[in-house]
Amino acid sequence: MIENIKPMDIEKRSFEIITELLGDKKLDPRNELVIKRAIHTTADFDYADNLIFSEDAVAKGIEALRGGCDIVTDTQMAKAGINKTILGKLGGTVHCFMSDPDVAEEAKSRGITRAIVSMERAAKLPKPCIFAIGNAPTALIAINGMIELGELSPALVIGVPVGFVNVVESKELIIASSVPHIVARGRKGGSNVAAAICNALLYQIMR
Repeated sequence: MIENIKPMDIEKRSFEIITELLGDKKLDPRNELVIKRAIHTTADFDYADNLIFSEDAVAKGIEALRGGCDIVTDTQMAKAGINKTILGKLGGTVHCFMSDPDVAEEAKSRGITRAIVSMERAAKLPKPCIFAIGNAPTALIAINGMIELGELSPALVIGVPVGFVNVVESKELIIASSVPHIVARGRKGGSNVAAAICNALLYQIMR
């Protein structure tokens, strides 16, 4: 039966259905809204099991956003999906260097991916940053390498690249690190999931 729902109530009803379909499954209350937002974005209930949270990752991400941190993404799609109105009110902005011509030129000359060059550029930003990676495992590998060298200290790493080459391995590097993280273990993820997790943090501040 088709439900007759007012436009402003569609999202609320969607979350009610998600809760109903989760049934007796218990979610950590600290992470519940992030998990449900990922499910809402993808209609994939695997995120109830495959999202890995470091200790107090959500609280640390929210604290950083309240403090005006920036967000760095590895795709223009993720950048487009993040609620920049709320982020701007908190004093932050979203950066994506992937389409910059000089990034492409440097990547080609060095024989590396644009994602690596983009993360190196992001490491030089003057403000603390949340890194939201939804596409490029090489971005996570670069982030992990710079963390190990003491060249980067992210406020939070959202590691949800999707795919098959080095995806699982790059995520495990972040899970094994000491950096605050939210990671979709396995092959699933995507730019839409990266943006959804960022928004789940932002909406908890503004609700």
